[in-house]
Amino acid sequence: DNEVQIGHAIFDLLQKLETSNVPTTKLSLTGLDRGDLNKMVSDALGLYPRICKSLSDMVFQKTKGNPFFVLEFIQSLQSRDLLQYDSCQKRWVWNEDTIRAEEITDNVLQLLSSKMNRLSKDMQSLLKVMACFGTSTNKSVIGYLSESPEYLGVRNGLEGAISDGFVEVDTEGKFKFVHDKVREAAYNLIPDSDKKQFHYHLGKVLYSFCDGKDVGDTIFLIASQINHGKEWILGDKDLSIAIAELNMKAGEKALDGCDHKTAYSYFGAALSLLPNDHWRSHYDLSLRLNFLMAGAAKSCCQYVEAEQILRRISERCRCFEDKLPSYYLLSQIFLIQRRVVDAYDTCSFVLLQLGETIPDLVAFDAVKTVVKDTLTMYQAVDNDG
Repeated sequence: DNEVQIGHAIFDLLQKLETSNVPTTKLSLTGLDRGDLNKMVSDALGLYPRICKSLSDMVFQKTKGNPFFVLEFIQSLQSRDLLQYDSCQKRWVWNEDTIRAEEITDNVLQLLSSKMNRLSKDMQSLLKVMACFGTSTNKSVIGYLSESPEYLGVRNGLEGAISDGFVEVDTEGKFKFVHDKVREAAYNLIPDSDKKQFHYHLGKVLYSFCDGKDVGDTIFLIASQINHGKEWILGDKDLSIAIAELNMKAGEKALDGCDHKTAYSYFGAALSLLPNDHWRSHYDLSLRLNFLMAGAAKSCCQYVEAEQILRRISERCRCFEDKLPSYYLLSQIFLIQRRVVDAYDTCSFVLLQLGETIPDLVAFDAVKTVVKDTLTMYQAVDNDG
C-alpha cells in the first residue's frame, strides 16, 4: 500500500468491505532488510557477503530494500559501468567512492525513464501505446495497430520490451507491464502537452480498423482513447455523431455486464458529442441515448438527474408512445424514493392519456372484486400454460 496514492480504488474497496462487515486479511509486505539484501547481492555477483557489503549497503540506502527497485538500481550501475566484471580478477568490481560521487538518483521512476530514453524507436512506441491502455493489453489490439503505418513497429518493439524485462505475458495471454512504475515511466515518454492528442490518435486508428466489427470488450478501450479528443471531434459533425454512437454501444456493452457506473460515463460522453439541435436532427439517437442515460443514472442512485432527463424526454418526444418507457421508469424512481403519490399521479396520467378512467375513490367491495377477478385471470393463464 506504500506504492499507491490515497485516492487509489483499492482503499475505496477496503472501506466498502469493512462497512459491509466482510472479513478481510491485510498482509503488509516490507522491503528486504540489510542482511537479506546483502545475501541477494552476494548471490547475484557470486561473491562472499562480507566482500559486497559496502555495495549492498549503498543499494539499501537508495532503494529501502524494495526488490524491484533493487534490480533496477543495480542494472543502472552496470549500464553506466559503475559495476563491471573484471576478467583479470574474474569477479565483479566497483568503486564505492566513484558511485557515491556520481549523481545517481534514488528515484526508480527516473531510473526507468532514463533507461527507456535509450531504447529503440519501436520499443518506445510500443511502451507508449501500452501505457495509454493501462497495465495490460490484449494481443488483438497489438495486431490491429501493427496493421497501421503509424504503429507498424509495435510488434517488433514488443519482442524487445519482453526480452528487456519491461513487459511480460500473463496467464490470460495478455501483455502486461512487470510493475506499475514501469507503466508510469513509459507513460512519461509522452510529453504532457501531447498526451491528449496521442490518446485521440490512437483511438482513431483503432476505430478505423474496428468500425462495423464486433470487437467485444475492445470497444471500451477504443471509446476511452478517442474520447480524449473531444475538442477535435466536435469540429466534425459527422465524426461527432459516429463517436456518440460508439460511446452508446460501449455503454450498452457495459450494461450487459451490469457495470452501470461505466455505462453512465459512456452515455454521458455520447450526449456531450451531440449537436445543439440533436432532438430535431437526430431524434431517434437522442431519444435512445437520453433514455439509456436516465436508466444508468437511476442504477447509480442519481435520482434527481434521472428525473430531469426523463422530464426532458417527455417534453421533446414527438408522440405519446415514445414517452411511455420514460413514464414507466419515472414511476419506478418515485417508488424507490417512496414518493408513492408522485408514482400514482404519473401512472394515473398515463392511463388517462390511454383512455382509461380511474375513480378518485373506490369502495372496498369493489377492490375485493377487482383482486378476485385478477387472480382468476392469472390462474387461467397459468393453467393454459
